Amino acid sequence: QLQLVESGGGLVQPGGSLRLSCAASGFSFDDYAIGWFRQAPGKEREGVSCISSRGYNTHYADFVKGRFTITRDNGKSTVYLQMNSLQPEDTAVYTCAAGRATVQALCTTWRHGDYWGQGTQVTVSS
Repeated sequence: QLQLVESGGGLVQPGGSLRLSCAASGFSFDDYAIGWFRQAPGKEREGVSCISSRGYNTHYADFVKGRFTITRDNGKSTVYLQMNSLQPEDTAVYTCAAGRATVQALCTTWRHGDYWGQGTQVTVSS
């Protein structure tokens, strides 16, 4: 069956780092762009970072540029999000999604996502 499973979330202090993983199965992973999205309580879902099917193109939201890095390993059907210099405003549920779209389209319009994981909680607090 088709699955996207996130892992790596947790509690971290401001300035700390986490690495999220999105492991896929049940579909042709390397035919899809993959994006990371987040949603905090009381706020709308927003695109964080997306990567193209072969990993050549990436997109980052302005609020994470210089702090987060997205990569993918198609041999492992896994996408990673390295998050550094985390701040309290980064607290949210982080979810990965697969879509047949450009990275800009996927990251700016979450409805381009065809398949979604269940999310992993990231909490940044002292």
